[in-house]
Amino acid sequence: MRNLRLLRTGGCRPAAAPGSPQCFCLGVEPGTVFVGSRSGLLELDSVAQSVVREVSLSEEGFMPEDGSGCIIGMEYLPELECVCVATAAGDILLCYLSTKQVECVGTVDSGLCAISWSPDQELVLLATGQQTLIMMTRDFEPITEKQIHQDEFGEGKFITVGWGKKETQFHGSEGKQAAQRKQTEVLPASSWDDSKPRVTWRGDGQFVAVSAVCPETGARKVRVWNRELMLQSTSEPISGLEQALAWKPSGNLITSTQEKPNRHDVVFLEKNGLLHGEFTLPFQKGQVKVNELTWNADSTVLAVWLEELKTVNSNPNSYVQLWTTGNYHWYLKQSLHFGNLEKNKLVSLLWDSVLPYRLHILCQGWHYLFYDWHWTTDCGMGENSKHVANVAVIDGGQSMVKDPTVRLGATGGNGFKANVEIPHLDKTYRVDLGTNTNEVMNPLGLRFLTWLPDDSFLVVGQDQQAARSVLHHLTAAPHVTGAEEEHLNLRLSLSVDGEVITLCCSPVTKTVALQLADRQILKYLWEASTPILEPWQTSSGCALQFPQLCMQTSLTRIGGEEVILGLTDRCRFFVNDTEVASNITSFATYNEFLLVTTNSHTCQCFCLKNMSVKALQVGLSSVAAPNNETLRKVERGSRIITVVPQDTKVVLQMPRGNLETVHHRALVLAQIRKWLDRLMFREAFQCMRKLRINLNLLYDHNPKVFLENIETFIKQIDSVNYINLFFTELKDEDFTKTMYPYLSSSSNDQPHQQPEQKKVNLICDVMRVAMECIDPEKYCLSILTAHVKKNPPELETALQKVHDLRENISPNVGAVSAEEALKYLLFLVDVNELYDYSLGTYDFDLVIMVAEKSQKDPKEYLPFLNTLRKMEINYQRYTIDKYLKRYTKALGHLSKCGPEHFSEFLNLVKDQSLYCEALKLYPSSTQEYKDISSAYGEYLIQKQLYEQAALILARAGIFEKALDAFLSSGSWQQALCMASRLGYTKEKLSSLARTMAGKLVEQRKHAEAAMLLEQYSEDYEEAVILLLEGAFWEEALRLIHKYDRLDILETNFKPAIIEAQKSQLMFLDSQKTAFLRHKSRLQVVRELKEKACESLQDYEAPYCPEFDLLSETSSVVTHSDMSSRYSHSNSRISARSSKNRRKAERKRYSLKEGSPFEDMALLEILGENVRAVDSVKGDVHVLLKQLVLFGFDEQAEGLQQLLEEVLQLMETSIPEIWTPALQQSSLNPVLGPNSTANSIMAAYQQKRMVVPAVQDSELLTAPKLNKNLQWKLHLFQ
Repeated sequence: MRNLRLLRTGGCRPAAAPGSPQCFCLGVEPGTVFVGSRSGLLELDSVAQSVVREVSLSEEGFMPEDGSGCIIGMEYLPELECVCVATAAGDILLCYLSTKQVECVGTVDSGLCAISWSPDQELVLLATGQQTLIMMTRDFEPITEKQIHQDEFGEGKFITVGWGKKETQFHGSEGKQAAQRKQTEVLPASSWDDSKPRVTWRGDGQFVAVSAVCPETGARKVRVWNRELMLQSTSEPISGLEQALAWKPSGNLITSTQEKPNRHDVVFLEKNGLLHGEFTLPFQKGQVKVNELTWNADSTVLAVWLEELKTVNSNPNSYVQLWTTGNYHWYLKQSLHFGNLEKNKLVSLLWDSVLPYRLHILCQGWHYLFYDWHWTTDCGMGENSKHVANVAVIDGGQSMVKDPTVRLGATGGNGFKANVEIPHLDKTYRVDLGTNTNEVMNPLGLRFLTWLPDDSFLVVGQDQQAARSVLHHLTAAPHVTGAEEEHLNLRLSLSVDGEVITLCCSPVTKTVALQLADRQILKYLWEASTPILEPWQTSSGCALQFPQLCMQTSLTRIGGEEVILGLTDRCRFFVNDTEVASNITSFATYNEFLLVTTNSHTCQCFCLKNMSVKALQVGLSSVAAPNNETLRKVERGSRIITVVPQDTKVVLQMPRGNLETVHHRALVLAQIRKWLDRLMFREAFQCMRKLRINLNLLYDHNPKVFLENIETFIKQIDSVNYINLFFTELKDEDFTKTMYPYLSSSSNDQPHQQPEQKKVNLICDVMRVAMECIDPEKYCLSILTAHVKKNPPELETALQKVHDLRENISPNVGAVSAEEALKYLLFLVDVNELYDYSLGTYDFDLVIMVAEKSQKDPKEYLPFLNTLRKMEINYQRYTIDKYLKRYTKALGHLSKCGPEHFSEFLNLVKDQSLYCEALKLYPSSTQEYKDISSAYGEYLIQKQLYEQAALILARAGIFEKALDAFLSSGSWQQALCMASRLGYTKEKLSSLARTMAGKLVEQRKHAEAAMLLEQYSEDYEEAVILLLEGAFWEEALRLIHKYDRLDILETNFKPAIIEAQKSQLMFLDSQKTAFLRHKSRLQVVRELKEKACESLQDYEAPYCPEFDLLSETSSVVTHSDMSSRYSHSNSRISARSSKNRRKAERKRYSLKEGSPFEDMALLEILGENVRAVDSVKGDVHVLLKQLVLFGFDEQAEGLQQLLEEVLQLMETSIPEIWTPALQQSSLNPVLGPNSTANSIMAAYQQKRMVVPAVQDSELLTAPKLNKNLQWKLHLFQ
């Protein structure tokens, strides 16, 4: 679907040159052309339009002065900086144009017919006048000489394996008659054939083909030789084979021409000499002759030089045709007509070896031309659904342009080669820009023909000055009745200072953008009152210039600003002067979308409406998310042809030429969203169903609008099957956030109001109500689907509706019957599940109806149903619910069956633990309620929920069991209440109090135990002793003075406080000793780790996760050792059970010297020391008051001084232990989810990596001392 568009044309014509040109070759420098004439050699500079140098061969004696000499070939040799020229007389000359010296390196006495250099210029092949071939090296040393005409086939001769006679072999569709058919006689070569040999090399230079006229038959044969001039193969006899010969550079085919009885063909031969395909030239037999064939460097374009044979009173016309192939079809893409003037007659043509799409042509009048082509896709600018996605493909024609005026054909129809209307000629326009036919011909002098939306045309022409163009704006003249063709008037012509390379227009902004050869961009507004060309300026006011020359350009808007897109032939993609990607193979714009194909075989689509250039650059360079709609995979080498207007189709062409239509997900979703916004539910639904888009998007796109227009949705869909399909796909998730996130972040980005009800249930309920209002009979099956789809499914309701259909038969013929509804329900729900639900309705008719549709055996369910029928109604329903394991309902029915079934009731409650439900079924005053409560209490006691059990028992009046439960729970107040309800005597109450006091002491609740002994057992002495044990000094003093037992002060109280003072002194001393020891060890460990870190810094990059082996006991450990050890530890720990993992966590920090996390263990134990000492300040304060009260000032002062000393030590040590860097790392860890490579390296350079990798924020945070508590006594300050 691509055409060859003329990119630019140029050339030169020297003012005066001797003789007539015969052949030419190209130099290394761009624009340098060497032309050989009958008298000598000229060097032309096409840029400067002049002759640079000239060497006369006639003066040197190598060419006759009468102009009868002939140059048969020439080649520029870059390494020698000279031109090799071969003459028909047999001389091989080296012409050094810089010094104007000519050296004859060899002569062939019999003369030369042809000369051809290998592509690598290592070998040269000569065809002599004696019909021999001479292979020579680049230094013109002969390698070998062979006769052109050989009797043998060559080394590649076919082998006959002797499988039967020819008459018995299979001959395909031709049948056995092919065996008896006589071989047709080979006709001699055409009369216009010059009978000279033609030589062509394969692209890799390994083989060379020679076409020569056989002296025996007079017909041409093609022979293939290798580099040693060993014959490889000879072509089969081909009647009418002509002189043109060209080997395709890719190496698979040799091209020539053949005149057949009824047509003129270009034929292809394989290396083995067999024919392999052809295509027909658009001329009658005998109308033209083919002078030469030549392939471009990448084997994509075949140039055919033709010349007319039959002319009357005039010179023959010359043509150059450019043919390409795609999908086994040959297209005539361009035809250059050079007229019939003698000076316009072609001398030679060749393709550029560096620029594959540059064609060089030399005319008889010393006019040198070059044409630069490039591939383009010409598609229509359809903007609405009425416009078809037209793509114009050039494929030749039977008529040729006969004069230099340009004829424009406006065609209609579709350009795809399919079963569609054939394009027909609608109008013909003629435009005459004043070209004189007597001037030098330059075919395709006008290019970039652009049809604007206002039915005017833009076309670019070549200025008479070099490297300048002219922009012509043409408008259609008024129609003349009866005229065969219409005319285009020249509205204006604007001179362009430079060569126009590309031209693109925007129908929306009425803007045309022209790219010049120097990559500058010009703007042309065709609807302006005074159209002018001006430099394209960006939003910053700078003149726009592409960084590289772009072969394809297009105008679009990005973020509201009009920009120009450009794509180079090297896959670099630009937006204005910013390169956004370097792997783009094709692109197309459509409304606000940009579609591109990439070298990674993907097609990406971007919405440019609210996107910046930077965001587009990031999107093209990053990997798309799994559910991102912007990207889809395509076949390797796919290119975008066009996008269908107001549709979702993207047409792609594969490398082999076939077309494929894809629906890009981004375009599909964009179109669906537009339909949904316009409430066009039917179109959206059909597209989603066809392209497998999840139907949840119908609701998720805009839930509020969908629910408000639910009746519109149902009426537009108007299909029970489609509505059921919609129900079945519903899920409780927002598909606009998961599967189909919005392409543009700003579109519809308001969070949806999530209703309290679940999405599926909400839609089912709303649609069911709407369908019941519209037509419940028509949408009966959809209503059933709505019930079944809910979570949990309303199967009982659905079954009841089926039962109603059976009872109330509708007279409407189209109404759904009960049988059909039940059959549909069985399709949605498993039959066994539906049977159970039908049984749960207690409707035996419905049960039998469902059972009949199932695979159940009547012998199984009929006896069961008959047994149920005989039961009392409540017991029957209890039996059904128990069978269906609906135990709560079963309890309700069984409770109505009377007292005789209460034992069964209680057993069911105990079996299924339905105590709460059972208590609700009986009044609290009944014996049944008390029995259930007793069972419930026992159940809770088994679960060790003693207090809850006691509450249940107490509420039911079961006080003895409640008392035991309260005792077990430790609730002594409630236990005493139960004892009171039971009427305990004073002695029994005292015994109970002593029992509870003993349990409270075990729980270290001395104050509560003392209260029991004092108030219920009246044993105040034991109560005082318990208070002293618990260090409740003031409460003990209160009881001593209350009962006037001052003797206890001497016997118990004072010794107790002295003992407590000694205990606190020992505790504080041990904490101080441990704190100093651990602090000292932590300093040693940190110094060792810092030294090891510095030593490893020069060894290799530090291994951040672990410095665990760097203790004083570790030896020199390498990075790999640490890595392997740590990873092994990780894998071992991960394999443990959860219980063992918790155990390992507790043991993770070991105080053992040299352990991996010794520093963390030291931090942990030091923090515990600080918190332990800080926590005893309150107890010490109370103890100090008692010591002072009884005159133990010395002991009190010693205790206060020691605690103050320990607290001061810890307060001054905390900043040394928990350093600021350590606490900062706990806030900003080196390793973690927010870490980057740069942050880790910065932390390493700051020597923060001494912090262990296994970071516990609690351990790294310094403990805080409570300074608000005033614990010290002023007496000792």
